[in-house]
Amino acid sequence: MSREKSERRSRTPAAVSKVDTLASSILILQSEGEGFVDITGEIRAFVAETRAMSGALTIFLRHTSASLTIQENADPDVLRDLVSALQRLAPAEAGWRHVTEGPDDMPAHVKTMLTATSLQIPIIGGELMLGTWQAVYLIEHRTKPHRREAVLQFIGEAR
Repeated sequence: MSREKSERRSRTPAAVSKVDTLASSILILQSEGEGFVDITGEIRAFVAETRAMSGALTIFLRHTSASLTIQENADPDVLRDLVSALQRLAPAEAGWRHVTEGPDDMPAHVKTMLTATSLQIPIIGGELMLGTWQAVYLIEHRTKPHRREAVLQFIGEAR
């Protein structure tokens, strides 16, 4: 590697931990309809409760018409624009065949397929390694409120 390239890169020393803890919980959420629900506080509370120090947190959403994302938490216009973008990608009036649960159901399935139902976040020193402007969100793709369940699971070293 050239000297110029090596000066632009660095990393911290490796932190080595023993895996001694597996903790799980189900987070029950109530959405208010289409949009983003910040669940970062609930996730941080779970991490604190498990006394997690170093490891990985997995969040898994048990649904096919809602999803999870890590996104900006500073400007609410970002979230509004993302809802608009998803609506353009999978509009309700696109002539879907599957309309058994209403005209918003099939677009919700498409939006879930385009996003994620599972996230993994590293934990170092007891902290979620989210960036300064990042938060974890449930994205509700249905127009009406829904009860959602997210499985939280930490594996790693606890205090």
